Amino acid sequence: MKKKRRLLSVLLSAMMIGSTLTGCGGGGTASTSTPAQSGGDTSAPATKVEAPADGEIKIGVSIWSSTDVLGSQCKMILDEAAEALGVQVQYVDQGHVSEKVTASVEQLCAAGCQGIIICNSSDTEMASAIKTCNDNGVYLAQFFRIINSETSADIYKAATDSEYFVGAVHENEPENGEKLVQILLDKGDRNIGLIGWEQGDATWLGRWEGYKAGVEKWNSAHPDDQAVLSEPQYAGTSSEGGSKAAEALMSANPDLDAIIPAGGGGDPLQGAIAAVERAGKTDQIDIVSTDFLPDLGERLANGSMAGESGGHYCDPLFAFMAVYNAIKGNYTGLAGKFEDIKFPYLYVSSPEDYADYEKYFVDQLPYTDEELVEMSKLDMEGLKNKAASLSIDDAASRSGK
Repeated sequence: MKKKRRLLSVLLSAMMIGSTLTGCGGGGTASTSTPAQSGGDTSAPATKVEAPADGEIKIGVSIWSSTDVLGSQCKMILDEAAEALGVQVQYVDQGHVSEKVTASVEQLCAAGCQGIIICNSSDTEMASAIKTCNDNGVYLAQFFRIINSETSADIYKAATDSEYFVGAVHENEPENGEKLVQILLDKGDRNIGLIGWEQGDATWLGRWEGYKAGVEKWNSAHPDDQAVLSEPQYAGTSSEGGSKAAEALMSANPDLDAIIPAGGGGDPLQGAIAAVERAGKTDQIDIVSTDFLPDLGERLANGSMAGESGGHYCDPLFAFMAVYNAIKGNYTGLAGKFEDIKFPYLYVSSPEDYADYEKYFVDQLPYTDEELVEMSKLDMEGLKNKAASLSIDDAASRSGK
């Protein structure tokens, strides 16, 4: 039976109050959750003498923020999985600051984690993370990210050759960008302002590629009805940054009729919405973005949001499950492979679209504890298929409603 939950933001507040927080040496903010349950398979992996029992497993999470909109949702599903499996989980918030990203991996290895999942992480940061995990015999997987096999061929090869790099869970970002810009074009928007978060971030670049492709396809098919996409303003990952970027876009283009805050965890989007509201332009400027806000249903109804992609807070769950199985010795022969786990976005552009998402992803988690335990027993192909199949309809069917 599914555990009913209040809105994510309310539940998170209670969870964070009960968390045990400790300082971190140079890596950000760390917190550890230690479930009481233990037990499970103790078969040995190929590269370790003996696999630990569940109660002795600790998985580290290097994350940009465990408290912003998206990060807090990720923390909630990971904490639920840790409790269901009876393992420990430790968080380090690294703020997408390069030296803190690499230090977070060192910190989690020093804290006794047998596995780590990580995001945000540039390809160059992954080079350091892979070496640290290789040196310490710690399994590693990315979430919301994948090393670029073309532009970072040497780093991709290092990941493939590693006995400890498990793989990457990620979304199709160019496709995501195209679908979001199409929502705006279908609504009649032709002057589109763009807000990025960190220059060079792989996910941002993928989305930007999609936005540009969507506009180019539209313009090719509609020579007498051209759309324009601005050069990006950069917001970082803060609400203040999103607000300033939106203000700059509105100031530079009085005819602006749409803004895309590309992402960054949800806070830049909230800042951009606030700036548009302050300017009294909610009825004039449509906003679409990635990373669902807790009040998305209300914002779709009042017009402050025109559409959004998201619902992907379960992405790190699959990285967590992959690392868990590697620690247990269930996923072996990692050297020579790069496991690529693709995860789908959900798209909403009306209050009606959002209603079912709220029912199956907000009021309750899309997986019960029993389903999480069963997921942990899947082989790699089964885990990939499980990730690819998650949707509102899938969650509704398993809920029996």
